[in-house]
Amino acid sequence: MDPLSSLLGGIRAEGSVVTHAVLGAPWAIRFSDDAPLTMVTVLRGGGTLLLADGTERVVTAGDTAVVRGPAPFRLVDRPATVQRPHTEYEIHCFAPGDPCSDEELAGIHWGTDPGGATALVVGAYRATGHRHERLLRALPPALVVSEDADVCAWLESVAADAARTSAGSQALMDRLLDWALVCTLRAWFERAGTDAPSWYRGLADPVLGPALRAFHDRPAEAWTVASLAAQAGVSRALFARRFTELMGRPPLAYLTECRMDEAEALLADTDLSIAQIAKSVGYADAFGFSAAFKRHKGQSPSKFRSAAA
Repeated sequence: MDPLSSLLGGIRAEGSVVTHAVLGAPWAIRFSDDAPLTMVTVLRGGGTLLLADGTERVVTAGDTAVVRGPAPFRLVDRPATVQRPHTEYEIHCFAPGDPCSDEELAGIHWGTDPGGATALVVGAYRATGHRHERLLRALPPALVVSEDADVCAWLESVAADAARTSAGSQALMDRLLDWALVCTLRAWFERAGTDAPSWYRGLADPVLGPALRAFHDRPAEAWTVASLAAQAGVSRALFARRFTELMGRPPLAYLTECRMDEAEALLADTDLSIAQIAKSVGYADAFGFSAAFKRHKGQSPSKFRSAAA
């Protein structure tokens, strides 16, 4: 499994959807779910994101913004709105017994509106375990990607249909937002250039890509620089040089880092024994794995697991 797919496997939209909010100015929405990621797609109209650190990001029709949590943030029709009378909504879908619904968000109109008001599709994402944390470290506090007009029209149509039809609508929107998050992040990584994480840039490299895919598909194998170079079809020296230039560290250092990150997730999120985890990340025995884990993470696997419980 490639790194992005693996990291996104730990984050999902689950019952956290404002399917189709249509707002008339002046307005402000406060997002207070402490969600690891929140995604806002502007179908019509626009506004300004006000982040916790004071950063402002303008979003217009066709823009999808992904905001990294857990700090709360606002989306307003314009920054001056927060200093004058306005209608303020709060989206807090993760509170027990407080589902996101039109009744709970009294005042947000659901469905289409010919009056030209701002229309949004919003999704907050839950984390299941710790696997997603590496992804969050690779993202800025907020990123904005412009979508094709046809994509927005299709998304608005699906959201409006889900709002009208109760049977299966939540599951439909959850899966739609999972798909949209993957597409948005892929588009941002593609456009980020050198700002994209090295593991993403490496996958697109004609030399490193085959070796990285082989390693991430089969991390338990006893990989060496020579065997990785064979996957790439180049010499060991060329592979090692190219890897270090693009990834910022030697091949075996990268492999160890990935194995320790995976071990962290398995220790925190599963009941697998330390010996089983050792084998799954490419170590012959628990002793060698424990020594490597303590060297890289500063504590033994058992202590890490106890602290994460």
